[in-house]
Amino acid sequence: MSQKVRVRFAPSPTGPLHIGGVRTALFNYLFAKKNGGDFILRIEDTDQNRYVDGAEEYIIQALNWCGIPFDEGPGKDGGFGPYRQSERQHLYKKYADELLQKGKAYYAFDTSEKLDFHRKDHEAKGKTFIYNWHNRLKLDNSLSLLPAEVEKRIDAGEDYVIRFLTPPDEKLHLKDIIRGDMEIDTNVLDDKVLFKSDGMPTYHLANIVDDHLMQITHVIRGEEWLPSLALHKQLYDAFEWKAPDFAHLPLIMKPVGKGKLSKRDGDKLGFPVFPLSWNESKGYRETGYFPEAVVNFLALLGWNPGTEQELFSLNQLVQSFSIERVNKSGARFDPEKTKWYNQQYLQEKSNSELAHLFQSVLTEKQIPAENWDDNFVENVVSLIKERATFVSDFWELSDYFFEAPISYNEKALRKQWKEDSPAIMEQLTSTLSTIKDFTSENVETDVKTWIAEQELSFGKVMPPLRLVIVGDMKGPHLFDIMALIGKEESITRIKKAIALLA
Repeated sequence: MSQKVRVRFAPSPTGPLHIGGVRTALFNYLFAKKNGGDFILRIEDTDQNRYVDGAEEYIIQALNWCGIPFDEGPGKDGGFGPYRQSERQHLYKKYADELLQKGKAYYAFDTSEKLDFHRKDHEAKGKTFIYNWHNRLKLDNSLSLLPAEVEKRIDAGEDYVIRFLTPPDEKLHLKDIIRGDMEIDTNVLDDKVLFKSDGMPTYHLANIVDDHLMQITHVIRGEEWLPSLALHKQLYDAFEWKAPDFAHLPLIMKPVGKGKLSKRDGDKLGFPVFPLSWNESKGYRETGYFPEAVVNFLALLGWNPGTEQELFSLNQLVQSFSIERVNKSGARFDPEKTKWYNQQYLQEKSNSELAHLFQSVLTEKQIPAENWDDNFVENVVSLIKERATFVSDFWELSDYFFEAPISYNEKALRKQWKEDSPAIMEQLTSTLSTIKDFTSENVETDVKTWIAEQELSFGKVMPPLRLVIVGDMKGPHLFDIMALIGKEESITRIKKAIALLA
């Protein structure tokens, strides 16, 4: 029987979750759900110096807002906890000791000052200092010292680290689901630090041990971890454990030029790079994006469904997703395309759902409740939503439904308000007052009949009428607007304009 698929998203709580991190979580989630597996959240907080208060809660909130909650993680124990590395600290020493006993690791006592001296000395000679096979016997470690001396120094409480003993002259064969087969010469690898005398493991040791103990079958992570793959594979081999399958996702690139997308790009070009607000930075949620739109555009950053389809529900993404169809090369981030996605999702939402969201904007704008009810707001939304990208656009597109204009667009006024406009508008109010059933169709029929009877051109009547009803030359079908604000309000606006513009 094949092993159940288990994947993990393992962020460090050092700040807010970047949109690239959300995409990594999403691809893990989609892969797990497609294969009937589990999606695990593990908080990698071994670096306590960089720990940021509130970051873990932010990560959990962001995943929940996106609709991709974890199956196991902090607060949701699936039998493999705890899910914070700081709470697993007692586990790692045993594994570091196992590597020492197997001769796969060694103690190193080199001070940071000494290592810094070697680095600078190499730089001065135009070389790069690497701690490995070619110099380790000349450095301060258990390979160059007698066992009694090593024991004495450890007992005396001297600071040390445990380094991995990289074997020289070997060809390491690595597999990646996205990138294919790779080969690395172990001579170019350094002896990475795995454990420190303060009892804390480094990322590398903790990561491998946790993935093994949590029975992770597939490691799907960002391209920036690709250089760690050689060490991680060697650690699995050293422990004689079966390694998971690896897949390294392509970077999300800047909208312009090369390089990884950063917060600076967002600040400069005015788009969010975080799912939720963090300090001064607005998130996608606060900018007015729907979570489904964010998930949809992120899924297509680096993954290709193999069809022309661009709009996918989360269920459709789960059905269609395949890690083999993830691209090797970086995916350029397009802020305009993200808006397009949001617009598509906005159009698909029901008028009642959008009206409910818009009502909070009306409350913010302090529009008196007697100026609107649910039905009125729904009707307004139905007329304007196709021009909107965000619910926050609704007010600018519809303010004249809720408030009569107090001024008129000057350019339009110069062009459309002629000498005879007041008299024509005055006569029109008489016709409007006789319409019993003030529907859009009835108003349109009667006004057009009246224009024909008076032998007027449409240009004489329609543009100035829109101007006095709306205050500008914008908005949907004019008779739809008039029917919605009603006969009394339409006539009041016309008369008010005649008086104001006299």
